[in-house]
Amino acid sequence: MSQRDVSSAGGRLFTAEGQDGLLHRAFLRGGGFSYDDVRRTPVIGIANSTSDLNPCNKGLSDLIDHVKRGVRDAGGLALEFPTISISEPYTRPTSMYLRNLMSMDIEEAVTTAPIDGVVLMGGCDKTVPAQIMGAVSANKPSLMVTAGPRPVSCHRGQEPFTVDDAWDFFDRHRAGEVDDQEWEEFEGNLNTGVGTCNVMGTASSMAAVAEVLGFALPGSALAEAAAQKRRDIAYRTGFEAVHAVQRNQSPQALISMASLENAFRTVTALGGSTNTVIHLEAIAGRAGLQIGVENFRRWSAQTPHLANVRPGGVCTLPELDAAGGVAAVLHRIQDLLHLETLTAQGGTLGDVLAETLPAANPAIAERDHPLSPRGPLVMLQGNLAPGGAVLKTAGVGDPTLFKHRGKAVVFNGLEDLNARIDDPDLEVTPDSILVLRGLGPVGAPGMPEVGHIPIPTKLHKQGVRDMVRISDARMSGTSTGAVVLHTSPEAAVGGPLAYLRDGDEITLDAENGRIDHGVDPEEFAARAPYAPPPKPIRGFAKLHAEHVLQAEHGCDFDFLRHALPVEDRN
Repeated sequence: MSQRDVSSAGGRLFTAEGQDGLLHRAFLRGGGFSYDDVRRTPVIGIANSTSDLNPCNKGLSDLIDHVKRGVRDAGGLALEFPTISISEPYTRPTSMYLRNLMSMDIEEAVTTAPIDGVVLMGGCDKTVPAQIMGAVSANKPSLMVTAGPRPVSCHRGQEPFTVDDAWDFFDRHRAGEVDDQEWEEFEGNLNTGVGTCNVMGTASSMAAVAEVLGFALPGSALAEAAAQKRRDIAYRTGFEAVHAVQRNQSPQALISMASLENAFRTVTALGGSTNTVIHLEAIAGRAGLQIGVENFRRWSAQTPHLANVRPGGVCTLPELDAAGGVAAVLHRIQDLLHLETLTAQGGTLGDVLAETLPAANPAIAERDHPLSPRGPLVMLQGNLAPGGAVLKTAGVGDPTLFKHRGKAVVFNGLEDLNARIDDPDLEVTPDSILVLRGLGPVGAPGMPEVGHIPIPTKLHKQGVRDMVRISDARMSGTSTGAVVLHTSPEAAVGGPLAYLRDGDEITLDAENGRIDHGVDPEEFAARAPYAPPPKPIRGFAKLHAEHVLQAEHGCDFDFLRHALPVEDRN
């Protein structure tokens, strides 16, 4: 390689005269590309997060060739490269711990590679936000193919059977209501194909966000992973990626307060995951923006919950997709949206909705008869969460818990929780408030999805199926319950949860957005705080502990926010 243009990383390197261009073309030809292939332009990278350790993304390997064919048919050259792959169930302590690392992987790979644009291939919960965050920072034209949900299954005649059914099943097994034979049957019945969780959990919520922000094609969020429709989406995404480069549609141009508002209102209308609050704030930060608790609260309060899909409804994702998907839901709330924002095809959201003719369907409530007149994601603040917390009201078994006062039963981390939650001598009543601390961004590290504290077995046997629970952790988007999450600041950095004790009175008032303890302020401040584990001394763990931000800032690294202008990147 010569020392000319060492900072240049665009696909023009393949068409350059002289030594660099010849070497770039020669190396590709050694890999099987033809004379004509290596002179095609623009060059589109394909960031592939397929992995055997990520069953949610496993189906992406079957979509790569369709993306490549789309790029080629549009005149471009497609070059695939691997990326980090993050699986929610397989990554310890949590996939969130690696989200920022994956975003750095994407940013640096896209920035330094000789490509003009990129197609991002992802699906599992943290993969999609990580790829969007990295793409915004790299700021080359970027489109996305999400993995799509796995098929709906059946267990012992219960159909449809989806992943959210697992939580009650696990509780019944702990209570001795499920025998070993059914436990083994359940293992084979829960997931019958590749793809992301088959309810409106985090993966489907973020696929919808990608669609509305302009990274994924309109209509692409909900098609099943192995369906022909998903393969068609992959082809069209490759084709459109070439045109995105030609019109220089940069990721930073897609991220604005208007598009972020559209995205969150979409999640709200869909009854989507609490995790999207963190991811949208992180994406905003990469573009130099901050959404803030007040905006989230206002947008949620103004947006009705319309998608009657699990876990916050009764229908399945295939039923919602057949009813028109995300566009059909947005058509019903378009007066609340900024219709001028761009889509992945270069048109506007208004153009997409103008072509949408949604019919009445059980999977989508009508605007004048919503599942709820306000969104199910409730933002909370108070002396227990001055930085904020979030409660999802959809799917809660007992709505009276939204206004509740009870005494705290405090658990210091997962080891303490697992040791005592099923103890028959645990001092707990149905009115108690279970508190799990030490599992925030720094304390866990990475905020694992363990905020959905199980109901103590002795209460479960009494018929208790829901309780108020509070944590500085997160919760799976497939879960439901009266669970207050992302309590900030977290206990590990000295937030109020660190000073809470068993028996302290806590008041939850969802209608007024409050979560408070009733301890005298002077007494509370005089207490010795919960002692978090020592911070790591080396490697990525040390980097994470020193630079991760709290939930209200999206849990991004402080040094990754506020992306540089494109002219400073290339």
